[in-house]
Amino acid sequence: MQIIETTNEGLKRGYKLTVPAKDIDARVSAEVKKLAPQVRMPGFRPGKVPANLVRKMHGEQMHAQVMNDTIRESIDNLMREKQLRPAMQPKIDLDESYEQGKDVELTVELEVLPKVETPDIDGLKLEKLTVPVTDERVDEAVEQLASNNKSYKDAAKSKKAAEGDQLIIDFVGSIDGIEFEGGKAEGAPLVLGSGQFIPGFEEQLTGVKTGDEKTITVTFPEDYQAPHLAGKAAEFAITVQQVKVEEDTKPDDEFAKNLGLESLDKLKELLRGQLEQETAGLTRTQMKRALLDQLASGHDFPVPQGMVDAEFEQIWAQLQQEASQSDDPAEAMKEIESEKDDYRHIAERRVRLGLLLSEIGQSNGVEVSGQEMSMLIQQAAQQYRAEDRERFIQYVQQEPMAAAQLRAPLYEDKVVDFLFDKAEVTEREVTREELEAAIEADEDAEEAKQPATKKKAPAKKAPAKKAAAEKGEDKPSEEAKPAAKKKASPKKETAASEAADEPAAKKAPAKKAPAKGGAADKSAAKKAPAKKAPAKK
Repeated sequence: MQIIETTNEGLKRGYKLTVPAKDIDARVSAEVKKLAPQVRMPGFRPGKVPANLVRKMHGEQMHAQVMNDTIRESIDNLMREKQLRPAMQPKIDLDESYEQGKDVELTVELEVLPKVETPDIDGLKLEKLTVPVTDERVDEAVEQLASNNKSYKDAAKSKKAAEGDQLIIDFVGSIDGIEFEGGKAEGAPLVLGSGQFIPGFEEQLTGVKTGDEKTITVTFPEDYQAPHLAGKAAEFAITVQQVKVEEDTKPDDEFAKNLGLESLDKLKELLRGQLEQETAGLTRTQMKRALLDQLASGHDFPVPQGMVDAEFEQIWAQLQQEASQSDDPAEAMKEIESEKDDYRHIAERRVRLGLLLSEIGQSNGVEVSGQEMSMLIQQAAQQYRAEDRERFIQYVQQEPMAAAQLRAPLYEDKVVDFLFDKAEVTEREVTREELEAAIEADEDAEEAKQPATKKKAPAKKAPAKKAAAEKGEDKPSEEAKPAAKKKASPKKETAASEAADEPAAKKAPAKKAPAKGGAADKSAAKKAPAKKAPAKK
């Protein structure tokens, strides 16, 4: 095989490989010879079919297999001979003019991993901010839980419904006198003032009493999720089965038992554990961010643009999804578009940190054991339907990049834990508010360090729609609800804000997951397309 280097610029490499036609022919002949004793043909004794006839019968298939094997072996030989460490899958092209009997000419383009000097991890110093979980904080959590689990009791029949009261209603919706699909329900719970139904619906029920019948007129929003109802005026004939008023929920043993626990003490014990887990997570975030900032500030080397592109595409896809689910998708898209370069810089930082952690891990013998990998695969397989889990497991076992993607987060956490153990750590008790402020301050400090053209994008908040259904209640479908009004949930940080702190892992080719089983969720909130299991190769 002849190798000619065509590109050597930075981390980019290009090669032209030529495999002589005689080598291909020799390999096909060897395959023919190997197969001939097994071929059966009328007029010939078993194993005595002439080679030329075997080649005529099976030559095309053999040639295709030999070509595949030759290309794979040629790439392996190239990597070994040139001591290349590809950052991602090389791009391989066969000369379009190739015909049997001609030399095989391949062009190979790839990016290689940069040479990363093993970082000096001696002298690392970290401050660990800890938050003690006090009895007062646990009591606050109990009170909040009780407040969130509202209960209602029947009001007197003379009670006029006011904001905050719950109605149990039957309703039938019609447009131009004709009932429309999904516009009818019985025993539907509605809390006045919740904004659960479209504008104008709840307001017209203020003042009704148990047993009242009332007809109201409302107009569906122009952007209503059901196109056949959007923008149309409708009448709803309503019967009020019951007016209910909120009753105090006391955080006592009975309340705990209603939640499936033995006593209030057991509930407090459970909540304390959850609070400790939450604060421990924040502490780790703060320490990890400080650690990664130290590593990033001391190392600046070129990174493969293919890896940066892949990382950016993943960040961008999630940003677009969040934008599409916001109250004003067009404005949200305009905002993230204006900071596109900032997010690309975040992707570059993640890739660089990933390469640094990888080098530290390899230099210090950090490994993910076979047992740990098996557990990862089994856990990941649980997201699929039972009949697809085995296919997913086989997919991961057969696709090295898929396995690498699955392994990467655990590997990086193990490297981070290794560095925590190596660092000189001092502890300081703070409040939760102070810990959260410290994390935010780290973000601001990192932004200030960056060049004006490459500042880290601020943590963005993307509104997300929340389901209108309340816990423990059987509700009609959103189509049956005359009003399922869009509401924004408390805002959450986007993946891009986290991206600045999480090193990039090599990504596997996008896999398709199966749709999970279970009853269909008829919430008005938009759903992601059901994923399918990766096709078996």
